[in-house]
Amino acid sequence: MNRRDLLSLLGIGACSFAGVVLPPAAPGRAAGPKAGAAPTPASPFPTVPTPLPVPSDGLDAEGQRRRYARIEVEDRLVLPDGFRADLLAVWGDPLADGRFGYNNDHLSFLSLAPDRALLTVNFEYISARAWRQGYAEAVGGEVPFDAVIEALAPRGGRVDAASLAADDPLLATIRQLAEAAMADLGVGVIELERQPDGPWRRRPGRFDRRITGLSGWRDPARRLRTSGPAAAVFRRRQRLGYDDGLGDAIIGSFANCAGGETPWGTVLSAEENMQSQVAEAVHADGSSVSPAARPFAYDGQRLDGLGNPFGLAGNKYGWMVELDPRRPERPAVKHSWLGRFRHEAVAVKAVAGQPLIVYSGCDRHGGHLYRFVSDALIRDPADPANSELFSAGRLEVARFDPPSSKGGEGRGRWLPLEPSTPVAPLGPGHFARFGVEQAVLLPHSDRRRPGAEAFASDAAVAAYRRRFATLADLYPGEGEERMGAILIDAHLAACAIGATPAARPEDTVIDPLNGDLLIAFTAGGGSDDGRADPAIFRGPKGQATWPYGWIMGLADDGAVRGGSFRWRMVATGGAPWQGGMGFANPDNLAIDRQGTIWMVTDRSTRSADLDLFGNNSCWVLPSRGPHAGEAFCFAAGPMECELTGPCFDDGESTLFLAVQHPGEDNGTRPSPEAREAQAHRLVDRSGRPFEQLRWVPLGSNWPSGVPGRAPRPGVVAIRRLAGGPLLADQAVPASRERSI
Repeated sequence: MNRRDLLSLLGIGACSFAGVVLPPAAPGRAAGPKAGAAPTPASPFPTVPTPLPVPSDGLDAEGQRRRYARIEVEDRLVLPDGFRADLLAVWGDPLADGRFGYNNDHLSFLSLAPDRALLTVNFEYISARAWRQGYAEAVGGEVPFDAVIEALAPRGGRVDAASLAADDPLLATIRQLAEAAMADLGVGVIELERQPDGPWRRRPGRFDRRITGLSGWRDPARRLRTSGPAAAVFRRRQRLGYDDGLGDAIIGSFANCAGGETPWGTVLSAEENMQSQVAEAVHADGSSVSPAARPFAYDGQRLDGLGNPFGLAGNKYGWMVELDPRRPERPAVKHSWLGRFRHEAVAVKAVAGQPLIVYSGCDRHGGHLYRFVSDALIRDPADPANSELFSAGRLEVARFDPPSSKGGEGRGRWLPLEPSTPVAPLGPGHFARFGVEQAVLLPHSDRRRPGAEAFASDAAVAAYRRRFATLADLYPGEGEERMGAILIDAHLAACAIGATPAARPEDTVIDPLNGDLLIAFTAGGGSDDGRADPAIFRGPKGQATWPYGWIMGLADDGAVRGGSFRWRMVATGGAPWQGGMGFANPDNLAIDRQGTIWMVTDRSTRSADLDLFGNNSCWVLPSRGPHAGEAFCFAAGPMECELTGPCFDDGESTLFLAVQHPGEDNGTRPSPEAREAQAHRLVDRSGRPFEQLRWVPLGSNWPSGVPGRAPRPGVVAIRRLAGGPLLADQAVPASRERSI
């Protein structure tokens, strides 16, 4: 039964309810139950109630049925009692010579002094509906939204703007809109100051900085640099594809999603879904296809192809970008040895006397897990000269072997992405053994054609292998030009050598206590892009598709070429009665000094199948001590948003979170009456099913809370009202380490 049918059947009209914007939750009001519900028993961690029964709610079966029978979801950031969130910055705030951007994602905290710090913020993409509704208030000025929609309607809502004449008025109109959007993407740095009473506040200063999607388009001095072999491809004069005429210089950065920090104080910003704005496919020599392959598109509901009106080359996006927040005058660098793909993860391991190791993931169905290993060794992990280590090394990709027993430990090895590596892709028959039909994407067999080719049979894959024995047979050239082409086409090259197609790896972090890697795999399933390997990514009952995700622990055996590793799932998404821990789609991760995992979720608010889990939320997962293996919901976000980028200040007394894309599906919530009813079948602790009626707001007014006022993404700083560590009195001896 869908939501509208439920409303009609019950004859329920809309009714209003109150919601608070940023202050702590009032007693009895939270992310799930309505006021007056039975209180949650004392928990070892600060929590908010969830919209479905979870093991940590402390209720017996009868109590769960009473509490969860009817709930009202709220359009606010819900926190445990005794906590508050202070709004630090919001879309449209002035920042350097630009503004605080849209859809803030990864956050990096860098201390300058005990009471001064820098916060680096990624700005990922544009939610077209909410962006337009809030633009006048947040930014001001005239943007030709209606004019572009009307002009493109006869063309199906899209046009190759790069092919329009320079004096065509449509080009100028499109560029005006696209430039406004590009100004809201990229990376920003803001300066913070701690107040005498404890909270952090923004204090504009000389370190404030803005890199946008078009930095360097008008001013060449602001262009980004390239390190590693891809620079040779960008400088090449003879090429199969498009030449932007810029050599190895790059205009701007966009699609900046996850990120991380280095021990020497720089920030790594991951360019993820660049394929929405520029063409992703490349030729065999690494050169880009024409910008015409990704035309500009805007119809009021979508805004794609922002690189097209400016002739941007697609092969220059999808990289890991390094910047020094303390050096705003220093150009950011895209490090090509880290590979070009849909980056949404980065974790840096820097140990004196060892190579620099960087882990990253490609967030797509069938994307891969990668690691970079530097040629040179680290002398001092805090030395800023370590940035030079990104300029020479090797990129490897993970091949996972199935565990020997259900839920047990598996092994794997790292395959080098280099010309001599044999071509040995998985075939469709591998997926068929698990009851799944899945074509395999490989670099196009006609090497004059760019992009991928789909292979639907093992016989076709075998014929492909007979034609191409190694990556050198797929990618022409010599030396850096050939290596650069492989790195530019890293995803398809990894498919060709048999890397394990993974379950959308969305974040990687290093456990500070044992040095292991933790990986958030957000969903196991498939699409036209590919499919997660069902031999590795299986549900609790062996399901070949598990849309709720996992957290994996991986112990690397060293930096040797083709080295091995051990892996094990340490947390599973899904409802408790499905075999999960109560959350869905783990995304960004952070680990505090006690080894406790902080995780935020990224469940699609457009998927009715995932509505069960309510608003995206922040969870605490102790990995040591008596509550290891449990999950506690610490916070729930406003409507239709993600909570992203969790990070801490040095004393771990403040948690910084980004509230991304509030109101993405329905835009501005016009009034308290704008809500819908949902019906969910839940299962209590005893295994008995029961029905839930859930009232859910449509759209958002966060952070203002004022009906009819457009939502705006922003960054908050969460702290205890009483001061002190976020997880007070939760210290666990460091010797109690998690084993994977």
